[in-house]
Amino acid sequence: MTDSRRGPVATMLEARSVALVGASAKPGSFGERMIIEARRSSARMHLVNPRYDRIDGVTCAPSLSALDEPVDLVLLGVPDTALLAELKAAAAVGARSAVIFGSAHGTQLRRAVAEAATDAGMAVCGGGCMGFVNNVSGLRALGYLETNPLPPGGVSLVTHSGSAFSTILRASRGFGFRMAISSGQELVTNTADYVDYIVEDPGTTMIALLLETPRSVGRLRAGLHRAAQRDIPVVILPVGHSPRGRAMVAAHSGALAGDAVGWQAFCADTGAIRVTDMAEFVDTIELFESGRRRRAGSHGIATVHDSGAERALCADLAHELAVDFTELSAPALNTLAELLDDGLSPGNPLDVWGTGADTRALFSSCLRALIDDPGVAATALAVDLVTEFDDDTAYPDAVLDVANGTDAPLAVLASVPSAIDTSTAKRLRDNGIPVLEGARSGIAALGHLARWPLPVWTTLPQIDIERAQRWTAALTAAEWSAPAGFRLLADYGIPVTRSYPAHTVTQVLAAADAVGYPVVLKTLGAAHKSDVGGVVLGIGDRESLWVAYEEMAERLGPGVSVDAMAPAGVEISLGVVRDDNFGPLVVVAAGGTLVELLADRAVACPPISRPSAGELVRSLRSAPLLTGWRGSPAADVDALADAIVGFSQLATELGEHLDAIEANPVIVSPTGVVAVDALVIPRRR
Repeated sequence: MTDSRRGPVATMLEARSVALVGASAKPGSFGERMIIEARRSSARMHLVNPRYDRIDGVTCAPSLSALDEPVDLVLLGVPDTALLAELKAAAAVGARSAVIFGSAHGTQLRRAVAEAATDAGMAVCGGGCMGFVNNVSGLRALGYLETNPLPPGGVSLVTHSGSAFSTILRASRGFGFRMAISSGQELVTNTADYVDYIVEDPGTTMIALLLETPRSVGRLRAGLHRAAQRDIPVVILPVGHSPRGRAMVAAHSGALAGDAVGWQAFCADTGAIRVTDMAEFVDTIELFESGRRRRAGSHGIATVHDSGAERALCADLAHELAVDFTELSAPALNTLAELLDDGLSPGNPLDVWGTGADTRALFSSCLRALIDDPGVAATALAVDLVTEFDDDTAYPDAVLDVANGTDAPLAVLASVPSAIDTSTAKRLRDNGIPVLEGARSGIAALGHLARWPLPVWTTLPQIDIERAQRWTAALTAAEWSAPAGFRLLADYGIPVTRSYPAHTVTQVLAAADAVGYPVVLKTLGAAHKSDVGGVVLGIGDRESLWVAYEEMAERLGPGVSVDAMAPAGVEISLGVVRDDNFGPLVVVAAGGTLVELLADRAVACPPISRPSAGELVRSLRSAPLLTGWRGSPAADVDALADAIVGFSQLATELGEHLDAIEANPVIVSPTGVVAVDALVIPRRR
């Protein structure tokens, strides 16, 4: 019987009774596969199909209304033509959840399905999904045959891709599952709903998400923040973030995929580990699921090799992936020097290959020396783990010898998955040692573990309600000039240049007298002023200003601003841009006229802490310009961080009413920062 105290998502994922609409006796049919999986399940099975009285000895009801008991979950293995009617029938008999395996083609049908389920308070997995498995209760709500039994473990998986669902469940890697959900199109119930459920499960040790389209981003963000607070690692593989990939997602599911920058900001905000492909996804899951965590104060990775060339390859990959090799301490280097053959140098990554004498003892001693170094966060034996035709087991023996004496992160890193000896890999995995099945994906996974947990800032800033209301009203204005933008920035504590608007030569000259020469003359008739010759710098007297204004007004219109000259410094662009999926994002970039060409930027979800603002600045490729490049004076980076926090506050209070706001350039000098141009684009609903 349905427990009314449980929510619809819990009722679905913990269903005790399941109806199979479209059950079939036809060999190889979808309806038959539903029955096979339901028989493996812990839930009571009810078959529904008017064409049968019985299927393989089990009574088959002609309709949901003919069932002899209420059901928690209805599996809809029916064509689109019958889908809406059967979903409404499920709602009518009190079922609180359903799985839609079909794709529900067409916007009208999808909208009708969503409305019917929402009106009935039903949770719905799908459409276009494979179903789900609750490996704790034994519930299998599947329309396709999957691994049975599913390996038990701590991973809770949600994937938009049905193919990836099957691949990961059949990967035969060193981890098992609590929950595995193929969520498909998420017409009703989405990843945020599943995460809300999963994060409350005390047995979940890792959350793995493969996502095309971020939905209910606010709730998903809150759920992942709760996971971070509970030390549950989250790995996210976002797909469809390239221009062509986004078009493919839209064509496939009718939904808008997240872009790369948005995902980057979202994962950084929530402390989630962002990976780039399936190999890195499963390697990261396996490494984290070994349960070994880095020691406080440790950083970077260490690897031991039996090949000089593969050692160099790993060093190349780590550099490309921004994964640090730990600089070893003097005691570790001394220990290694005593162990190595003549001609081999201690270091990290470490090449141990020599005479081959007593390989097991040599490699285990080197691994111990690296693990004992307090700066090393994660260590791997980087060997190809091929089948040894002389039955030599020195490599796995060495790893297991070391693993038995430490709880520090330790793995085996192989470079070619197809060359891995399966029995050796199984032996290692059975003893809790991850086997990472690719040099690139494995190095990336080791880097993720070496950095985890990632910093997460969840403190909400104070909202100035009066200021927010004042500027919300102002953003409905039809026109926004740079001087008006300066007033907005200044109200959020962002230093701005003195600026006066003018529309006649008399006003221009009066503005210059108020500002003080030399001045800058800027057109108000173009967003990208420099591109159209709309900026004249360093005008030193009235006559020169008069001539410059007459020329500019003739070309670009009479509206200008007269601004104070800013001190020399580094040009940075600061702003807020609205992302279709993730909402307002704060953007920090190399500024000036080369901002688009250089594409040197960092993006973050507001609110941003001051330490996070500093990290954004340091992440820029152009950051060395701020710290005294080639003898130039160091800029006031602290003042820049304060300005970023000001933009974060602005985004928090006004982000829903803005498409974009940009201050470019912001001049960062040794004495502070000043915004010398401002562009405001209100959101038009």
